[in-house]
Amino acid sequence: MSAIPDTAVPRQRPAADPVPAGLDDAAGALRPPEPRRGALRSAAARFGPALGLYGAVKLIGFAVFMMLLESSGKYRGQSPRFGGGAHPWDVVGSWDGWWYRQIAERGYDPKLVPDPGGFFPIHQDSSAFFPLYPGLVRLVSDTTGLGLYGAGMLVSVVSSFVAAAGIYAVAAHLGGNRVGVIAAAVWGAFPGAGVEWAVYTESLFVALAAWTCYFTITRQWSQAALVAFVAGLSRPTSMTLIAGVALAAAVALYRRRDGVAGPLTAILLPPLSFLGYIGWVGWRMGHLDGYLTLQRYGWLHFFDWGAYTTKAVSNILIGETAYLFPYPTEDLVAVLVLFALPCLLVPFLSRRPPLVLVVYTLGTLVLALGSQQMFGTLSRFVVPVFPLTIPVALALRRLNPVSLATVLGVAGAASGWYAGYVIFELGIP
Repeated sequence: MSAIPDTAVPRQRPAADPVPAGLDDAAGALRPPEPRRGALRSAAARFGPALGLYGAVKLIGFAVFMMLLESSGKYRGQSPRFGGGAHPWDVVGSWDGWWYRQIAERGYDPKLVPDPGGFFPIHQDSSAFFPLYPGLVRLVSDTTGLGLYGAGMLVSVVSSFVAAAGIYAVAAHLGGNRVGVIAAAVWGAFPGAGVEWAVYTESLFVALAAWTCYFTITRQWSQAALVAFVAGLSRPTSMTLIAGVALAAAVALYRRRDGVAGPLTAILLPPLSFLGYIGWVGWRMGHLDGYLTLQRYGWLHFFDWGAYTTKAVSNILIGETAYLFPYPTEDLVAVLVLFALPCLLVPFLSRRPPLVLVVYTLGTLVLALGSQQMFGTLSRFVVPVFPLTIPVALALRRLNPVSLATVLGVAGAASGWYAGYVIFELGIP
């Protein structure tokens, strides 16, 4: 304990009297213990540059997005459910955001209701959306009084910074600090990045996925198992993350290098959340495959081995629209994303990354490209594939600060159009 100045000691108490721990020597104000203060300084020093650069890129992109919305004014004539609202920022709470707010307000009532005269054979039902994000939105809304829209935005924005920190941790572990900082910023300008600051689940899921991968890579099996378990409640594509963790844990078991309990927990625990929600929906619907039936006939979303993607791309390349849900501008951006994937995948895989990243990346892309869905949403479905930021960061790491700031600034501004305005207003996110 440090000595106490005579001037700070009341006269009625001898100078030798001890001062209670945690009180400021001079003013008596509460202060955090030194270890905690040191931990905060260490975390700020470690993650601060990545979070600052990510935030700058996102602010630029979001500002451009709002400016484009205000300039066009289309949102004023559209339904608040379908890309409209009273203000530009209302747009990021529409589309799937409307469904998440409905779940947060009313909960679930899983049903399979035929709709013979409608476009979809079965009425769309909110149980297609996993419960973690709307549950957090409801919790934050009840706690803060922000309302469901404000709570949804708060959850997404905070989660986006947690995700950026996780991306930094993974990329820095593999390529060094500078690569980690750049990778976090690149994710902020990714195709589809407009949903990172919207009432959507991508930021929350990527936060969980990135930290799950980091814990798996660093062989912290209990933490990886717990975070992957939570991720299993966030979205159906969490199955690829869960599979990546399980395979990496199985290899650890085979090599007998981390004991048995940790890797075994990482294999057995994470699937329970994912399968539990799917099973609950099926039980409530009275059909074991109720969730898959709803996705196929209520949302026209199912795995078709790439038949729909092939048809859409072949049409787009020759200027035709003879495929389901054509949105010309959004679909053109998606084609460019498709062409960019091999250019990122090959350099990424050539570095022989950890197994969990390989399984998660390839599995997510196979599900996105091999399923029937709106083709233009490919831009959004690659947002969770954060490992693809690593080859971009490796290519940019040699730039001097001015050149790097120019590249990221222009990318951030452009993302306000291709990752925000295009998918929310010229397509469907």
